[in-house]
Amino acid sequence: MVMAFSYSNIPATVRPIVVSEKRSSYNAPIELGDVQEPILSAPPEVRQIIERVLQAEKDKLYMKVPRNINDDILKIIKEEVQ
Repeated sequence: MVMAFSYSNIPATVRPIVVSEKRSSYNAPIELGDVQEPILSAPPEVRQIIERVLQAEKDKLYMKVPRNINDDILKIIKEEVQ
């Protein structure tokens, strides 16, 4: 694609050069099943921990400054291990 411009009666030709980063080699489409596979294949005890941690994180989303999420996660893990 060539664009022509003229500046004060002097024609100029501009050849646009596309400058971009390389495309990633991991350009494969992601399916929802691929993301959830580790959760679905986990043992029931681990799945319970994951579900409770996700729920705790969702409960904190509305907060402007979510606090003590690490303490909540630690408490969940301790409860499930005992």
